[in-house]
Amino acid sequence: MYLAAIAVFCNEVKGKGALALSRDLGLSYKSAFVLLHKLREAMAEEMKGRVVGGEGKEAEIDGGYFGGYVKPANQKEYRRDRRLQRNQNGKRKAVVIVRERGGNSVPAVFHSESQASAFIRAPIAKGTVVHADKAGSWDNLHERFEVKRINHQEAYSLDGACTNWAEEYFSRLRRAEVGILHHIAGAYLLRYAQESSWREDNRRISNGDQVNRVAALAMKRGKSVDFTGYWQRHVQ
Repeated sequence: MYLAAIAVFCNEVKGKGALALSRDLGLSYKSAFVLLHKLREAMAEEMKGRVVGGEGKEAEIDGGYFGGYVKPANQKEYRRDRRLQRNQNGKRKAVVIVRERGGNSVPAVFHSESQASAFIRAPIAKGTVVHADKAGSWDNLHERFEVKRINHQEAYSLDGACTNWAEEYFSRLRRAEVGILHHIAGAYLLRYAQESSWREDNRRISNGDQVNRVAALAMKRGKSVDFTGYWQRHVQ
């Protein structure tokens, strides 16, 4: 059953919902939910301590907001602009991705992009040319890296600067949220972000090899960080 679950999980492009897996394999929803999150934990093992870029290499940085869905009011006159902070429910968080062109990526989750500056410096090797948009969150990167900035109000790519690799990652994660998972809880957002990162980095690898790698990672994984004692309410 475990091997079948891994095969079904890896065969999906944008991710696999726990309810769908429970139907495919005849499991309870709880079993499917916990198993999928344990597989995401195993995937994340490959990202521990990862450093991207280096001399002569390029990396892209960008952020996107996920989770915290706010249902719009029924009548138009009562609707509010849900993009504004005052109209949020506090559950929406920023996923920040650092992605090397032609290489691997490192995701992280923060309450806002502006909190990511300290994190960003650690996984990028010195000598890397960094690409970012014009958001003020990335201004301090100029202190350490050669940075190329792109104004997306003017173009998606201009004068050699773009963040299309980072946007490609967000496209996968966004479609997973909208089309597969539907609602991503804040406590699990990092695991979903890491899953999409792993899928994006390994998109050219055959499904069979992906299954073998995830199974090997799961076998090496120790006790679950998120789900040891979860149903007994032993974790915060």
